[in-house]
Amino acid sequence: QVQLVESGGGLVQAGGSLRLSCTASGIIFSINVMGWYRQVPGKQRELVAAITRGGSTNYADSVKGRFTISRDNAKNTVYLQMNSLKPEDTAVYYCHAGRLATGWSTLYDYWGQGTQVTVSS
Repeated sequence: QVQLVESGGGLVQAGGSLRLSCTASGIIFSINVMGWYRQVPGKQRELVAAITRGGSTNYADSVKGRFTISRDNAKNTVYLQMNSLKPEDTAVYYCHAGRLATGWSTLYDYWGQGTQVTVSS
């Protein structure tokens, strides 16, 4: 099992910045990709950004140029720096960890408890 503990999030005005952090513990050798998804009520959870152990990244088109994902392998921690936030970024953000299968699809998916990000206009 892998446990994911998130921190960060909160309320910010449009144009502002926030940073999310997520630390993994447990059987972490089984995972090689970590990232963030987000979900708003009534919609499917969507990928925001992901990063492999080797540093390859994948971003949703809607956040490219504004969000940056990074990781500290020694700390088993992934970060999401969110700049130029927009009201449409408002969602519950979930940390994700898994093992890559084909492309960016994953096996052995693990999820954090979620953290609310609210961007006011």
